[in-house]
Amino acid sequence: MSQPACSHEGLISLDQALASYASVNILPVINIPLINAHQHILAEDVISPVELPLFDQSAVDGYALRQADIDAGITHFELVGEIRAGFSQQVELNPGQALRIFTGGQLPACANTVARQEIVEREEHHIKLMQTIDAGTDIRYRGEELAKGTILARQGQALNSGLIAALSMAGVQQVKVHHQPNIAVLITGDEVRKERDNDAQVFDANGPLISSWLKERGLSDITLQHVPDEPEVLKNMLNQAFSQHDLVITTGGVSVGDYDLIRPISMQLGAQQIFWQVAQKPGKPLYFASYQKAQTGQQGYLLGLPGNPAAVLIGLHLHLTTLLSCLQHKQNAQPQWQAGLFTGHLNPDSRERLLRMHMHVSPQGQVILKSLDKQQSHMLSNLASANVLVRVPAHQQINEHTTLHFLPIL
Repeated sequence: MSQPACSHEGLISLDQALASYASVNILPVINIPLINAHQHILAEDVISPVELPLFDQSAVDGYALRQADIDAGITHFELVGEIRAGFSQQVELNPGQALRIFTGGQLPACANTVARQEIVEREEHHIKLMQTIDAGTDIRYRGEELAKGTILARQGQALNSGLIAALSMAGVQQVKVHHQPNIAVLITGDEVRKERDNDAQVFDANGPLISSWLKERGLSDITLQHVPDEPEVLKNMLNQAFSQHDLVITTGGVSVGDYDLIRPISMQLGAQQIFWQVAQKPGKPLYFASYQKAQTGQQGYLLGLPGNPAAVLIGLHLHLTTLLSCLQHKQNAQPQWQAGLFTGHLNPDSRERLLRMHMHVSPQGQVILKSLDKQQSHMLSNLASANVLVRVPAHQQINEHTTLHFLPIL
């Protein structure tokens, strides 16, 4: 008798599945312009080649003065020049003289304080200081933010817009990062269509879901194709994907039905199974395998997701996120679960569940998790309200104020 599809025998746990991604071969290191490195993962620490600020400069629009004049009680000054940001000037100040200076302007060596324009009265070529100031007022000193040789970013960090700006300010123009995978996405199923031909078909949600999810994470080298449930067609398309891509993502065809062909056909093509079927709900028939890229001989990976769109969503946020992080040697590659208090009641289930919920912070500062309806694996409509994915342990009654763990999914 064949094994029933609902059997939990031989399933690996969610944590075991996630841990298995750490064994993948890390993608090669490349050197690219910083401006093109958004959402890439650094392959080495980035060291500042300069100190910041680069020179003593004014923090405001105002007037550069000698502190000795102020200490001597001088309040009226002759205005003898101007210093704009970006222009280098060699000037001297005699007693009783001042320089107009603008924010970011390089402070001359002869000045050691700045009077902001709000505390100064100006009449043509003279100014009057309206209040006493101390030495060093409104000056940004050379190197006060960081010294030359400071580590600006660590290996394994993702380059977001803020970090790119910080590196650029220090004059960094090239960075070493891990190559981002080129990805083939195969949407299987005769019933899945962008446009329906008959009443037995459904609109494709998985293709738009996966392609937009990948683009949100800066992955643009994506090929997406729809594949019918025909063995020879699937075999040809899988073979082509294996030869050209670092990562192949499929939806559907990984369970135990007559038309679940991804696993057997991939093995015919030389794929080596790493795991199949995970004790999670939804998304149990998950398939992960490795293969050799025909063009280069390098290792590639196949992540076979179930066909139901909610299971695909969970596969992306948990399994694909972890796999991509491991492939690019990202810091904290395993999911970083957060804790919150559940409001509601859930009956026990034989498998660990991954539920879409709404998280908010109470006025008292508590993280509150609220359950949502329509959790079945073929439903996505609650994503208008869901902002977290919550782990619900197997075989446990979950009552009000139980602590559960979650990941943001926005």
